[in-house]
Amino acid sequence: MAQIYETDNFLVESIEKPHVDRADGGHIMISPKENIADRTEMSPKLAIEFIRLTMIVGKAMKIGMTNRNIEIIRINYQDMGNWAFKKNKEPYFHIHIYGRVKNAKYQVFPESVQLPDRSTGFYDKFEPLNKEDIIEIRKQIKLILNGDKYKDTKWGF
Repeated sequence: MAQIYETDNFLVESIEKPHVDRADGGHIMISPKENIADRTEMSPKLAIEFIRLTMIVGKAMKIGMTNRNIEIIRINYQDMGNWAFKKNKEPYFHIHIYGRVKNAKYQVFPESVQLPDRSTGFYDKFEPLNKEDIIEIRKQIKLILNGDKYKDTKWGF
């Protein structure tokens, strides 16, 4: 995974083996630094930070990838953790952020993202976000954070 952004409590990363191909919109994951099973284990302050961060990253992804000529028309947010059970591990909370484009090749929009088991080979040709995409999304995160809507004081920080 390639790091895009980090807060005191969360990591924002590009997925090396994405569920959504770069050209279909891309795939980012946000996970807390502290291992928790699901969102019910978050403190109110952590939950607020998490929701704010998902909003910022989703907006930055949409603007950034559009600036990179991947015209995202919708962002999908999904938290899961089910696949941990396939490895007899406990699930850990994280959220997937999927960019969606109108003329997607693999993850056809407006259908839901398909998530077959990795062993099927479905994702084998999917490309992750590239270095330039990550730089642009990071730039957009910083710009969005400077806007009035996302100031710390408006969110109780």
